[in-house]
Amino acid sequence: MTRRNHKEKEEEKLNGTLAAVMILGLFLIASWVFVFDLFLSRF
Repeated sequence: MTRRNHKEKEEEKLNGTLAAVMILGLFLIASWVFVFDLFLSRF
């Protein structure tokens, strides 16, 4: 395996990780907004 090929493989892994973190972050933000809206609607 050449050095360049190894670096490309690492970048692929990092892109996948970034996508997973973004999806997880969006899910967390959406759930917080939903719960906050539920909280505000009680008053």
